[in-house]
Amino acid sequence: MTIDEISSCAESLGGVLTMRPAPGDGSPEVAWGDLFFYYAPDGVVPNGQPFATVVTKDYPGEPSSGLGSRVFRVNIDAGRRGQAETEDPTRRDHVLPHPVYGHLGWVCVVQPGPRIAGELRALLREAHNAAQRRWDRRHA
Repeated sequence: MTIDEISSCAESLGGVLTMRPAPGDGSPEVAWGDLFFYYAPDGVVPNGQPFATVVTKDYPGEPSSGLGSRVFRVNIDAGRRGQAETEDPTRRDHVLPHPVYGHLGWVCVVQPGPRIAGELRALLREAHNAAQRRWDRRHA
């Protein structure tokens, strides 16, 4: 899957606000080129974390996932699935615990391919649905 395919999938779920940090917008340089998906049907960035992200480089303080040179990682708030065991953070096309936030229920996929595409889409839908439920509760 490409970054554009993942972005299209997330945005097709409805009510999604995609943040695309870039030079000159006030965002930190480390986030430039990455994507942050929020459930925000009113177009206002909500307090809290996005339901999914795409990162194009290894972040400082995280174990290297070998990102860069067209290798990216999708991170998804899968909701406390208990996937905290350590795995190889460079393994491609597999759902893994996030190298830092796995204990909080975040999962990731480095360089998703056809083998994992269906599962990745399902994870994005589940994370979107959970974000929508949280948003609905806060705005009820």
